[in-house]
Amino acid sequence: MKIPHQSLIISIITLALVIPFSNAYDPSPLQDFCVAVGNLKNGVFVNGKFCKDPKKAKADDFFFSGLNQAGNTDNDVKSNVTTVNVDQIPGLNTMGISLVRIDYAPYGQNPPHTHPRATEILVLIEGTLYVGFVSSNQDKNRLFAKTLHPGDVFVFPIGMIHFQVNIGKTPAVAFAGLSSQNAGVITIANTVFGSTPPIYPEVLAQAFQLDVNVVKDLEAKFAPKN
Repeated sequence: MKIPHQSLIISIITLALVIPFSNAYDPSPLQDFCVAVGNLKNGVFVNGKFCKDPKKAKADDFFFSGLNQAGNTDNDVKSNVTTVNVDQIPGLNTMGISLVRIDYAPYGQNPPHTHPRATEILVLIEGTLYVGFVSSNQDKNRLFAKTLHPGDVFVFPIGMIHFQVNIGKTPAVAFAGLSSQNAGVITIANTVFGSTPPIYPEVLAQAFQLDVNVVKDLEAKFAPKN
């Protein structure tokens, strides 16, 4: 059935008016906080978490202790990331911010990775780090890198592959803020060569221009450990 010309115009105008309103939202929280809790039968689900009744919030909902303690760097990459996000501080829910402490053994590294939901700003407290990020294909994959000393700050834009390496003979410590309550992390080597189930070795061999047996060795190395 053909829609009459006048009705079609009215429909288009109505749609044009409705779409902006349907996409509109208040960019600021409409209450002081939205402390995350486990699943609630009658709870309010906000940004991936259920929120408790604000009247039941307490100081511990906004507190975490322990960032004065070094993380265990006895691992393959010789570094440790202590995360303080919404899972550790429920009061961070909807706040759009989180924090990490990163410890590096001598010559340890935080290997190339990305945060899909956050920009990161890092300040070095102890040691010497070589840090950097690589821009997108459209920007010709340029490397932006610096050597940091205590008190230096570096920013890693959201989604960019980045890394930090301790180039000193002593341990290094850094703290970083992230613009998300749950920034997420994608470690490149683990993701590509350690997926479940594994990506076909022939696919990765062609993508990385490697011998297929090299890819198989890498997949064995990065296979998830039980």
